[in-house]
Amino acid sequence: MKKLLIATAAIAFSATSVFAQETKSAANPDGDTPAVATPSEQNATAPVEGANSFTEDQAKERITEAGYADVTELKLDDKGVWQGKATRDGKAVVVSLDYQGNVVAK
Repeated sequence: MKKLLIATAAIAFSATSVFAQETKSAANPDGDTPAVATPSEQNATAPVEGANSFTEDQAKERITEAGYADVTELKLDDKGVWQGKATRDGKAVVVSLDYQGNVVAK
């Protein structure tokens, strides 16, 4: 009888834990935004927060390839976005590079 009670309790616990799990929606349910940005197509909500795997040198190269010069003071912030200073068309800007490769200037 004791084994039956323990088995029943274990089954009941495992069944309730399945229902207790949160159902999270996909990051982009429409699938309109690419996972990785290309020079011709960027995420409209960039810069996007996330785990960034770009090294500082790679970030600088990506920003330079996007048309910015004199990239300096690059720092990876707590949201996974590279932030720095650069120039474009002779004007100083603050530039960001997110984990998707989106380059955004402010």
